[in-house]
Amino acid sequence: MASKADWQDPYVNVFKLFRVGEWKKSSKEGDVSTYMDKTLNCSVFRIKGSVPTESYVRLPNSDSRSLGLTGRYMYLLFKPIQGKSFLILLDVVAEDDRVVRISLSNTFKEFKSTPTSLHFPFLCESDKDSVIKTKATSKREAPVCLQARWTCLMLDLQGMLSTYLNHLYYSHLKSIKLCSYMCVKNIFTSDLQLSPAVSHHNVKPIGLASSAASGPMPRDMVFPVPKGRSWHDFYDYVRFPVEGQHSNIEKDNDKNGAGSTPCPTEKEGSSAESSMPELVEIVTQQEASPNQLPSTPPCDTDDGGVHVFVHQEEEDLSKRDTEEECVESPFQHPVCVSFSEDTKEQKLLPDPILRLRRIIGFGGATTKCALWTKSGDAVVYPCHAIVVSMKINSNEQRFFIGHTDKVSALAFNGNSTMLASAQTGNYCVVRIWNYLKGNCLVMFRMHTQSVTSLSFSYSGGTLCGVGKDSHSKTLVVVWKTVNVDSGGAVSILAKTKTDVDIKTMKIAKFDDTRLVSCGRDNIRLWRVRNGILRSCPINLTDYKSLDFTDVAFEEGDSPDQHLEDRTLFASSQSGHIFEIDYTRVVIRNVRWLFPVQQQEKLAFNKCHGIAINSISVSSSFCATGSEDGYLRLWPLDFSGVYLEAEHEGPVSVVSISSDSMQVLATTSTGNLGFLDVTSRGYSTLMRSHTDTVLGFSVDGIHRHLTTASSDGTVRIWSMDSLHQLYDFVSEDRPCSVAFHPSQQIFSCGFSSGIVRVFDISCGKLMAEHNHHRGDVVGLAFAPNGNSMYSAGSEGSLTRYNSSVKDNRVIRVVGGVVARGTGRAPDALTVSSDSRCLAFVGPSEYTVTLADALSLEESLRVDVSILDAESNFLDSALKVCFSSASPEHLLVATSSNKILWVNTKTGCLLRQVSKVHKHWCSSLAVSEDRRFLVTAGHNAVKVWDYNMRLHMNSQMFIGHSQPINQVSFTPGQLGVVSVGDAIFLWDFLAHPVDLLLAHCLPSRSSSAASSAVGEVQACNGMPRQSAPLPFSPPPPLDVSATDTQEIEREVTATGSNPSCNPKPATSFLKITELSDITNLSTSHQDLPGKKLLRPDCYRHFIPRFNDSTLDEAAMTPQPAEAGMKLKAVIGYNGNGRGNMVWSPGQGLFAYSCGGVVVVEYLNSGCQRHFQGHSEEISCLAVSNDAKLLASAASKCNGRSLICIWDIQSGACLNTISYHRAAVQSLAFSKDDCFFLSVGDFSDPVVALWSSKTFQMLSGVTVSGPIHDAAFSPSEAAQLACVGSQSIYFGFIHSSGQDVDLKVMTARAPAEVGNVEMTAVCYHNNSLLFTATNRGHLCVWDIKTQSCFMTWEADEGEIGILLCRGNRLLTGSNTHWLRLWEVEAVQDMTPQVKAFSSRDSGKSVVLKREIMLDGTTVSAAFDNTMDMGIVGTTAGTLWYIDWLNNSSVRLVSGHKNKVNDLAFHPDESHFATCSEDGSLRVWSFPGNELVVQFQVLNQSCSCVCWSSSSSKQRMSVAAGYSDGTLRIFRLSTAEMERKLQPHHVAVTAVQYSANGDVIISGGKNGLIAVSSAMDGTTIRVFRDHKGAAISTIQCVNEQCKDFGVVGNELWLAASVDRRVSVWAADWFKYKCSLLDWLTLPAPPYCQDDSPPPSLACFCPTDPSLVIYTAYGVEKELSFYSLSKKRVIKKIALPHWATCFSLSSKSQMIALGSKERVLKLIKWTSGRFQDFVQHSDSLQTCRFSPSGTLLFSVAHNEILLWAVQGL
Repeated sequence: MASKADWQDPYVNVFKLFRVGEWKKSSKEGDVSTYMDKTLNCSVFRIKGSVPTESYVRLPNSDSRSLGLTGRYMYLLFKPIQGKSFLILLDVVAEDDRVVRISLSNTFKEFKSTPTSLHFPFLCESDKDSVIKTKATSKREAPVCLQARWTCLMLDLQGMLSTYLNHLYYSHLKSIKLCSYMCVKNIFTSDLQLSPAVSHHNVKPIGLASSAASGPMPRDMVFPVPKGRSWHDFYDYVRFPVEGQHSNIEKDNDKNGAGSTPCPTEKEGSSAESSMPELVEIVTQQEASPNQLPSTPPCDTDDGGVHVFVHQEEEDLSKRDTEEECVESPFQHPVCVSFSEDTKEQKLLPDPILRLRRIIGFGGATTKCALWTKSGDAVVYPCHAIVVSMKINSNEQRFFIGHTDKVSALAFNGNSTMLASAQTGNYCVVRIWNYLKGNCLVMFRMHTQSVTSLSFSYSGGTLCGVGKDSHSKTLVVVWKTVNVDSGGAVSILAKTKTDVDIKTMKIAKFDDTRLVSCGRDNIRLWRVRNGILRSCPINLTDYKSLDFTDVAFEEGDSPDQHLEDRTLFASSQSGHIFEIDYTRVVIRNVRWLFPVQQQEKLAFNKCHGIAINSISVSSSFCATGSEDGYLRLWPLDFSGVYLEAEHEGPVSVVSISSDSMQVLATTSTGNLGFLDVTSRGYSTLMRSHTDTVLGFSVDGIHRHLTTASSDGTVRIWSMDSLHQLYDFVSEDRPCSVAFHPSQQIFSCGFSSGIVRVFDISCGKLMAEHNHHRGDVVGLAFAPNGNSMYSAGSEGSLTRYNSSVKDNRVIRVVGGVVARGTGRAPDALTVSSDSRCLAFVGPSEYTVTLADALSLEESLRVDVSILDAESNFLDSALKVCFSSASPEHLLVATSSNKILWVNTKTGCLLRQVSKVHKHWCSSLAVSEDRRFLVTAGHNAVKVWDYNMRLHMNSQMFIGHSQPINQVSFTPGQLGVVSVGDAIFLWDFLAHPVDLLLAHCLPSRSSSAASSAVGEVQACNGMPRQSAPLPFSPPPPLDVSATDTQEIEREVTATGSNPSCNPKPATSFLKITELSDITNLSTSHQDLPGKKLLRPDCYRHFIPRFNDSTLDEAAMTPQPAEAGMKLKAVIGYNGNGRGNMVWSPGQGLFAYSCGGVVVVEYLNSGCQRHFQGHSEEISCLAVSNDAKLLASAASKCNGRSLICIWDIQSGACLNTISYHRAAVQSLAFSKDDCFFLSVGDFSDPVVALWSSKTFQMLSGVTVSGPIHDAAFSPSEAAQLACVGSQSIYFGFIHSSGQDVDLKVMTARAPAEVGNVEMTAVCYHNNSLLFTATNRGHLCVWDIKTQSCFMTWEADEGEIGILLCRGNRLLTGSNTHWLRLWEVEAVQDMTPQVKAFSSRDSGKSVVLKREIMLDGTTVSAAFDNTMDMGIVGTTAGTLWYIDWLNNSSVRLVSGHKNKVNDLAFHPDESHFATCSEDGSLRVWSFPGNELVVQFQVLNQSCSCVCWSSSSSKQRMSVAAGYSDGTLRIFRLSTAEMERKLQPHHVAVTAVQYSANGDVIISGGKNGLIAVSSAMDGTTIRVFRDHKGAAISTIQCVNEQCKDFGVVGNELWLAASVDRRVSVWAADWFKYKCSLLDWLTLPAPPYCQDDSPPPSLACFCPTDPSLVIYTAYGVEKELSFYSLSKKRVIKKIALPHWATCFSLSSKSQMIALGSKERVLKLIKWTSGRFQDFVQHSDSLQTCRFSPSGTLLFSVAHNEILLWAVQGL
């Protein structure tokens, strides 16, 4: 079988290929001549002769040779000579190497067939106005038309063989013989169906022609048509056979005969003699009906046409009568299925069904092509065979499709209206495009093996190309392209061959006839004159041996500038820059460029210059790209570098935009980016793999794509932004990858047989297994996420437990998978119900289905015997389960078939043949089981899954290399294909039969896309088991809004806070703190024994807090505040019910410390309600979402309940009634009543009016109450649960008097002595309660009795929610479960079901999912499809029960935050916590980028490196085990681990130049470590015995202090001592500059003394500001030059943290009294801020001084600083 060569796409001009006329590769015999045809206006061949076998044209000229043309369609442009006969002979080779002779003639009287021949009669009809006449009177003589016209005959060679030779498959065309009489213009072959009537003036070719005869003919094949006339008025078009049924030709279903007997034609009646197929010439008119065309029965080999993905068209299908269609089946005879107009679609819709949206990739043949547009808003670059235009602001891509091989050169004209591109390979094609419209203007060949350079003149009238011919000679061609944009042709101006090496060649901007080139050993000036291209070399004198890489003219010159002023620049690999006088052709200057770090070594002449790869010159500066990876900007005199940017690899190309504001750069490692000269910021536009992409996997929840490549990397991409998120590099070659279905975990198999599992959240390796030999050819997770499977190339199969962190191995089976690597990367497939596993094996001829848990074989199918009629021994290549039905297994075979196999019986259900030109490399089924996508060679096909259409598939091209894997994205919204690059396609057919839900409104526009993907990422089927919690959290989006002014009102029942306005600005002074007295309470203590704390987590217990709020704090008015609260990061997992969500209004609120965060998810707007000074325990929202209630812990003797107006953000009222914490809040159904419940020490149920918030009634119960709820149907009913009891409440109203009656019922004896922990209503007659032992009880409200219980959890259930017949439970076992309780309402209290067996018949566990902590709050929509859940881990989860998925919405630290640090460029900040986690956040989005977790250790301090490069950005953290860990942000991996201490590290800081890391330990030792290799350089013992609390480093020349050094650093220890040092780390010098000691009396308190804090003044490093425990509370300003304290500021409290702003003379200072103080240290003016609910331990100004972070316990607040 002939292999398909790329040069045959999109068509082959046969006469041109075989040079018909020269008769070297073709031959003629008899009377064959040429003449000028007046109709076509061109020279054609005339074949005359009375004996057809003696006058003919034959291609090729010998029987031993073959044409080897694989195109499915052959187009013959000929004209029968009037009154004469003709004969066409075709030798076609089938797949079984059988040669079939196809003969067509108007002398044939009937159809004949044998196994090796087909004879078709050709009947000619006249045009529409003529009458058919015949010379013969016998029925057996064929009619001959009286008129003959030029005809386009299209023969479907595949259709002819499959229809008339029992489904024989076409391979290639061997020979053609055209015999007299006829006139012939040309022959061409193609895989595309093209229409000769489509004009190029109406349809410009967009890449290749489109499908279904809708595209134009090639230009050299068209027939001319006079203006204003129709093509059909002059010519005929014959297609044979065509789709659809026709009476003339219809295949018989007899499978025994070699041929087939068609039905009789209408013209010749039903006579058996004339009932043969006839090739009828049809006059095709535009108004002709499709039913007039001859056709063949549809076959499943129909490609459906080749679709170019930029093509869009709509087709109006003609109405057709009921017809029958033959579908291949395993039965003895084809099954005939009847379709009517209402039930049968004629082709796959929509057309096209795919649209290319984005491509991830750059380069291919070269990385030296990238262009700016004239406007500078877009860049153009090649990606293998596609030219891509990308907007730099939006990353929007446009595609120029048409090349069949990799693009090797690009060029723009001056105004970027025309784009030229050239491809590499033997078939070198140059295309010129209209850049604005995106269409191809002209295409022509350059007879070289490769094109290395293209250059357009500024006017666009001249194009120059450079390449190598077959003899490695350099070929230079200059074309004239003046009229291309108006439809003109391209002509050659000049052409020459030379031995001179040319790397680049450019046309001068000022003259279209002048060119300049450079290469090894030469720089040459060229000129075109009188059709001759001549050159003149530059005399290089002593520089003849240099390798020149690029040339550039100085930009900014006007076109009319005198020639003598032109300056030419040339760069070389040695680092020399040549300035050349263009007029005199002499060198003006030669400069040798060196890296900055080597310039001081020039005197020794031991250094090499910068190896420059590219140069670009503007009117003000020059840009160079070099082999060392640097993009450098130089002045035009090259006196020094004033800006440089380092890249990951050698810089291939640099290009300055037309406005000189941006510099484009590409690297040999596949990166594309640009440098903004003004802001000095660098933006990466595209990263790409540098070798073939082997496989991929999609995370539909987070919209991440992971790919494995032959370049040795595994990369993770964002499917929305195309940005590379992570890059994992290994010495082993990755072979296959797979994402976990629910967690941010992926696995990767390598060529060494190792399987590694990575956690993206912390960028670390979770597990590594080595149970395979050879390549890992398959990786797959079960859809339920509980198991992972891997297959090795040596036959082994392994199952892992993916529900545990180490992914431990469960079973390894050997010799079950077929050997070899050809089935990678997707050799395994798992059914949608996670019960069955399928793979090819043990041999290549069998497919095995195994139990997914035990790996025991359940069925084996031998695919080699499924097709009994096949002459080949078929083997299986790929397997794939049908998404919606596990009973269908699809198998791709080596004979290019796809088999549908029943997984229960092994029976063959259906098969499709001739799927691709080559074997199918990958296949996947859509989630709704309506579509099938396959990949073969360079094409992607989308099929109708049921194969019942007239045209079952559409084909899409674009890849230049074989496709390795293709699949639908989760949700069926797109298709991904990988090979040479990563193609992301939009799937335009809407999915059906999927369980879709109304999405939770997104937190941002980008989250909206994710939400849609998450809802549609599952097929709606319930999982067999619940997934583990997801990790890491998604980026946290905290919107920054100004806090609105809050108005407070004094309530009658609570304490009266002072309403006196406080001054906006105060001055510091020492004040005596007054004693705090307890206010009187409104109710008496309960008699008897004091209540004990209940044994259940559901009861709120405030976090231990020994700090007290300073009531004398001077807080400013909101409008006069010096800083505003900008964002709150985190969620308080210690609260209970402290999150509310109103789906209808889009309201989302939660608490963090004493702040209520209110967020509208529809808009992403976030506000902060600030009125509490203590930790908020619970929240409640009214049913109309207008009021929000929040309750805080004990304050001034009572808890405080604030009532907020959500719209305005104002505090409408405050309530201070409960003596201790508030356990629960609730609004009644009609929002008339408001309920508050006290904790165990004050078990009071208080009922309030929601209008006036006056207390209506109060009831004190005998034990603690854990939960309370109003009835959803009756506003006057409520229920509470507590210790062993449930309380039924009924509200009785009589006028203005309201009374709350409570009835008590004990817990049923069946559950024992328990705590009733949660309550919720089912309807107006039933309610549910939960216990601390996992029981659920069903109560009848009327009888107040429990009639049913069951054990729903192993631990305590603290959350109950009921919506309709769905019940939600959350417990301290981390399980969240959804129950179906519909049958409960049909039961009666008389029929009790207390056993689990009885209850199991009534309630059904529908879904369950495990979270990262105990559930403490939950809110769901009315259908219980989606909701939000809070856990004790400080996480808010979005739960989607339809997809059984969970996504983190808000995440914070669970434990105390020890330190926080801003990166110097303010792009990121880092936080570390006592739980050992280090989190890096992006700024200003406050999104979590990565989390590094160290188990069983506390992370005590953190600092950033000084590098501003994103690739070199790293963070160092100190831990309690004495280690320093350095993490690289770009790779999300730990770069180095140091052990400079044996005790806990308490402070760490990079030196000012970043060369060393200074760390202090708990024992007072200070270690200096090398940042390069981690070695400990020096240890200082001056502070030994006292823990180091502060280390800081600054740049400062130390000459003024009398010591040597370029850096100052200080260290402060808890013994109130500060040491200041001068250092020069490059010279390993460090000396003590000063020593400060603060005197202090003995500290007699029970807690630890205040820390010792010190820092340099940002504006004057000679000033040291420090504070510590001493005689007075004060800040001291110490002058290093004067050696004394020059200033002091008195403080009201001991400082626990402080930070200085670099923008102004501002100091932020935190204290144990929860006060964050902002001080103007020049004047002493200050303001106090008391938003924290605990003592402050950290505050940090941003490097710019405009932002401030403050931290108290795990509360992180971000402030926008405005100043005092």
